[in-house]
Amino acid sequence: MIETAVMASPPHSTKKRFYKTLYFHVLVAIILGVLLGHFVPSLAVQMKPLGDAFIKLIKMVIGPIIFCTVVTGIAGMGDMKKVGRVGGKALLYFEVVSTVSLVIGLIAGHLFKPGAGFNLDPASIDTKALSGYATAAHQQSTVEFLLHIIPDTITSAFASGNVLQILLISVLFGAALAATGERGRPLIKMIDHFAQTFFGIVHIIMKVAAIGAFGSIAFTIGTYGIGAVLPLLKLIGAFYVTLAVFVLVVLGVISRLLGFSILRFMSYIREELLIVLGTSSSEAALPQMLEKLERLGCSKSVVGLVIPAGYSFNLDGTNIYLTMAVLFIAQAFNIELSLTQQLTLVGVAMLTSKGASGVAGAAFVMLTSTLLVFPIIPVSGMVLILGIHRFMGTGLALANTIGNGVATLVVSAWEHELDRSKLNAEMSRRRSG
Repeated sequence: MIETAVMASPPHSTKKRFYKTLYFHVLVAIILGVLLGHFVPSLAVQMKPLGDAFIKLIKMVIGPIIFCTVVTGIAGMGDMKKVGRVGGKALLYFEVVSTVSLVIGLIAGHLFKPGAGFNLDPASIDTKALSGYATAAHQQSTVEFLLHIIPDTITSAFASGNVLQILLISVLFGAALAATGERGRPLIKMIDHFAQTFFGIVHIIMKVAAIGAFGSIAFTIGTYGIGAVLPLLKLIGAFYVTLAVFVLVVLGVISRLLGFSILRFMSYIREELLIVLGTSSSEAALPQMLEKLERLGCSKSVVGLVIPAGYSFNLDGTNIYLTMAVLFIAQAFNIELSLTQQLTLVGVAMLTSKGASGVAGAAFVMLTSTLLVFPIIPVSGMVLILGIHRFMGTGLALANTIGNGVATLVVSAWEHELDRSKLNAEMSRRRSG
């Protein structure tokens, strides 16, 4: 079970020297990766398998961890009304904050005008590099999206690693197990032991997190180089400023209302944020986030439901990326969008941001899906962003990770299942450490 896995980790009373900590190792690996990518790009691009291998190792255990966590959480509740209540509160929070993030991205696009001055002609754009993304981003209706949540078989959900499908199976399994009462206790205990084992695997994998971060960042810098960034620095800068405003102001206000500082929370999950920074993947930090949020005082049942669901429904950074990128492309082609069209864009992006869960390069696929539904803007304009997408993808993954952590704390507090003494103790301990 998760508690046991947490207990198995090194005690907090033993303070590690900074050069022995995970975040220091990952930070050094990122710096070395940037240097290698800049000075020896031919060698740096060959480091890609290191990053890919680490992400595959993490994805390998995400499905079983979500299943074990959700099943034991729901079975432990016993009351299915509570499951529905927690899920409903989570979805309400997701949709409200997602709408805010989409609108903030839209406002930022108008304030910074990152695409102004490009004066592009759609006929002059080579779209060969977009063919794969366009295929993955076929227009998906609401009915198709809902049907896609249901896997063909139970095993196919785990084989594909689709988080929404695994979550559906886990909820159904947990509900059925809860209904068995005392007869199901031995099975719950067995699943707890499986969870303990899988979290143990995560602790082993994390020992090579620095190698994975080094490989990913070296490949990114070696492939695209600083030169690819320079012409689009305005867009990258505007995007990161907007993400910072959203995290520090919007999530900061929410955190303050809950009684903690967003900066202290970010410090608490700094190892996870550095792993996301190095790999450009929020999934790489998912298992660790499940553990840390429960350790922070959130109930197991809330953590098990909110975090996995948030990876498909609470993508704050991705939402900002979508609206800013669409406005950037429109400005580059000198296309003026009316207020009605911009409100339509927010609605379309709200739907398409849910449709590419579990797809490689998900944010770019979501952007393609949005433009396909919004034909006034040429899809060919995405070529402008293709070279810098990974740099922007790192930022949105960081914002998504922070946003899902805050969402879990919000729903736990909403359910009166947030242990504030543990919250304050963990925050203070991490701050002093």
